[in-house]
Amino acid sequence: MNKNKINVGFIGCGGIAIEHMKGLTKNPYVSMVAFCDINLNRARMAAEKFGIEGARSFNKVEEMFEKVEIDAAYFCLPPFAHGSEMVAIEHNVPFFVEKPIDLYLDRARKIASDVEKKNIITSVGYMNRYRKSVKTVKEVLREDPPILFFGGWIGGTPNPSPGSSILEWWIEKEKSGGQFHEQVTHTVDLVRFLCGEVKEVYALPARGFNKGVPEKYSIEDASVVNMKIANGAIGSLWASCSANGGGGGVTLTIYANKATALFTGWEHNLKLLRQNEEPIEIMGEPNIFEIEDNAFINAVRLNDPSRIMCKYSDGLKTMEVTIAANISMETGKPVSLPI
Repeated sequence: MNKNKINVGFIGCGGIAIEHMKGLTKNPYVSMVAFCDINLNRARMAAEKFGIEGARSFNKVEEMFEKVEIDAAYFCLPPFAHGSEMVAIEHNVPFFVEKPIDLYLDRARKIASDVEKKNIITSVGYMNRYRKSVKTVKEVLREDPPILFFGGWIGGTPNPSPGSSILEWWIEKEKSGGQFHEQVTHTVDLVRFLCGEVKEVYALPARGFNKGVPEKYSIEDASVVNMKIANGAIGSLWASCSANGGGGGVTLTIYANKATALFTGWEHNLKLLRQNEEPIEIMGEPNIFEIEDNAFINAVRLNDPSRIMCKYSDGLKTMEVTIAANISMETGKPVSLPI
């Protein structure tokens, strides 16, 4: 494309979108020109704070693409609310989509197919792939393949407050897909990225332990998902939104024959242990959204998709794993995945 400025439009102007907007204000190649949200006032507020002079606000995606010249789009939507990516595809506009890419596999597969047919640049918000800690472990595991892994996200009981729309949809399984699909998807993606493709999952849910939750609460209080990797490695990932005593957080541990990788915290700080070598510690980047966004913008600007660590078709594979876990929770049976 080789433009001096990339005109960016946002579809969805909630919390995660704001995080991307903050970073994009620092990018000299970006002009945020259009903002769309079902809550028009929220789109207007984002336009006033982050948009260029004359930035437009909308509550209909089709209208935004028809009335504003957009070079790249950001879709920052709840899992159930996707589908408008098709409008970007119709206009041949590269797009970034936050994880998980969808709630419905048929729709996500249709989007992936159309993206491939039109050869559109895409990126998915699995930002941890860009971390130095993760890249370091990936190189180690090339020569010393993984054998066992475990980790997940442990948090407390969700307590939606009035007007907190994110939590309101998050606690409804039919909208979020549940904690494993919406949140632990980050760890599932790292397992795929570092350990290889998942060939089978077997999941167990725990329900009925959280008390005093809203009537619409329908997600699991906790879940455990056992996985088998294509190379024969095995592991277990867990989710909990019922651990109010503390001591939880985000973790991923990977054991190989000569190395152990210990990731901790949202920033995925790394302690790497290796046989007969001194431990290595790498702190996670606090500005990871900015790093991820710069990669996407440069890919669009230079027409170089190799800068992107996770494209839409790759994000679809992660979604297939989390949806398989949901199916297993309901059926009580293992679910196989195509490799």
